[in-house]
Amino acid sequence: MIEQTDQEIGAWVQRVVGDDVPLSFAVPTAVAPEPSVNLYLWELLDAPPLRSQQRPPLQIYLRYLITTWADEPATAHRLLGQLVFAALANPEFDVDLQPLPPESWLALNIAPRPAFFLRVPLRLEQPEPDVPLVRAPVVLNGTPVTTLHGIIHGPNQTPLSGARIELPALQRSTYSDAHGKFHFATIPAGHQQAVRIKAKGQLVELSAAPTTEPLIVTIDL
Repeated sequence: MIEQTDQEIGAWVQRVVGDDVPLSFAVPTAVAPEPSVNLYLWELLDAPPLRSQQRPPLQIYLRYLITTWADEPATAHRLLGQLVFAALANPEFDVDLQPLPPESWLALNIAPRPAFFLRVPLRLEQPEPDVPLVRAPVVLNGTPVTTLHGIIHGPNQTPLSGARIELPALQRSTYSDAHGKFHFATIPAGHQQAVRIKAKGQLVELSAAPTTEPLIVTIDL
């Protein structure tokens, strides 16, 4: 895919400066054919995903270092000027005129020269997933619900606060209040529920059906 973008950028350069100007995608060198344009792929950059009602394409940016070379500086400057203004006029391109740091030129082993960066989007379309058609109406089956509430007593019918009440099958739990009361809302109606009560080191297990009457539990401490 990147090689296709290379070809498109190369064709764009030749439309701007002419077919007779040699192009190169290699690392810039101190001496090149007379005159010439160098399109060096400097790096790949992240790109934000495109907004789309369908599955958005994958996208990155290709960042090219654009340089020109000629024995006569005026010729190299003319080519560079043609390219930078043509790039600025192209809505698909993002032009970066920040100078290349001196250490980068040193790494390339050439003297600094006028240049600019050209950032070009590269997209990969993603196929839409095959979603089976719904051929029958959606049926919603509701489950009636009710509540389960009660009072936890200790010795002498004293309300027991801080007791932990669990419904293991529903993975729900609560604690009794200062009056020994507890409450579970939206419990499936018509089914016995296993109830587990832990208080003061004691464990009580029983079954109860959600009803309008409170569940009275006495724990012998």
